[in-house]
Amino acid sequence: MDVCVFGAGAVGGYLAARLAGCGRHRISVVARGLQFDALRTGGLQLSDPQGDLDVSFAAVVEVAADLPPQDIVFVTLKAPSLPAVADDLRGLLRPHGFAVFVSNGIPWWWNHGLDPPTCQVMRVDPEGRLRDRLGADRALGCVVYSANQVVAPGKVVHQANNRWVLGEPDDTLTPRLTTAVELLQTAGLGAEISTDLRREIGIKLLRNAAFNPLCALTRLNAGDLAAAPDLAALAQNLSDEVTAVMGAIGWPLPPFRIADVLGSDGGPGARSTVKPSMLQDAEAGRPMEVEALVGQLQQFARERDLRIPTIDAVYALIAGLDAAVRRQGSIF
Repeated sequence: MDVCVFGAGAVGGYLAARLAGCGRHRISVVARGLQFDALRTGGLQLSDPQGDLDVSFAAVVEVAADLPPQDIVFVTLKAPSLPAVADDLRGLLRPHGFAVFVSNGIPWWWNHGLDPPTCQVMRVDPEGRLRDRLGADRALGCVVYSANQVVAPGKVVHQANNRWVLGEPDDTLTPRLTTAVELLQTAGLGAEISTDLRREIGIKLLRNAAFNPLCALTRLNAGDLAAAPDLAALAQNLSDEVTAVMGAIGWPLPPFRIADVLGSDGGPGARSTVKPSMLQDAEAGRPMEVEALVGQLQQFARERDLRIPTIDAVYALIAGLDAAVRRQGSIF
């Protein structure tokens, strides 16, 4: 098969290295900037406790149109970058090809297959570009638990976790879903199928909506934040409001305690030193996933007259930090 990883950052680099390392398919990468230069000239070096890899790719391009049509495209770009590549993705897929969106937070395809729709998702797809130009019928969703960091152009370190939960937007079990999961499993990735992916998204949001913005605002890693009593209490309030919002729109979530999330794998254990993605983005001067992780939840709540004072306050702060980062680059 022809398989493309669109976006070769931390998670995308790890995914691309694992797919290329199994040697069974033609793996291409869409990358930009220094990462593009490094991957094109020297391949990608992955440092991983499961085994280091040094891989090259069938093609490394900056422009998606330079690739031939693909059977599967794994889209690992952050949510703010997705609407701008809707046409690129549509042009990159073969007639029966599909895209797997490996993303955090509420996805742009959330309403697909829901009758009636939960609510508008204008925070994550403001002009409906992904909905209208690509279409959710060409998409799979993926909730990923995998901590990685680009330590230098062409060099990715895998720090913890290897769980990839895939599902159809309409929650059906399809041959293409099975194909994607088997492909990841062959590459040594812990892939599994979900027929209720929105619940899986909500479960991850319990942690992501709490830790990501607060770590970016304080510059603390996840473990240090959880170990600070006042900040841990604030994070717990955020998670409790996520639970309330998700329950109000029809997806009740299991109990969640910030005190149980000291380990990097999301369970009890040694204090995590992992930097959540928002903190990495703020330090690097990149736009953050504010709307997907916090803003869309706020919109869900407002459409149901649900009070979420902690989400409202944190959203205002993290949106302000994101605006500063977009205007002037890293402010740290």
